[in-house]
Amino acid sequence: MKSHSISWADLNPREQRAIALLGAGMSIELCDTAALVTMRRAGLVRGCCLTPKAEKLRRSAVLEALAA
Repeated sequence: MKSHSISWADLNPREQRAIALLGAGMSIELCDTAALVTMRRAGLVRGCCLTPKAEKLRRSAVLEALAA
């Protein structure tokens, strides 16, 4: 199966918020349920943690925001 590259801009605000919350070590219960379902299907969340793919996406978004 071919891997699809996801960018920060591809995520809706609820998904971006969920990545930010989980990346900061917050509870998965604070995240939007629908966003989590979508993110699990995209391979960004496993269990209650971000996958390495999501961590890379989060780091890139933070660095881009700091550079702006």
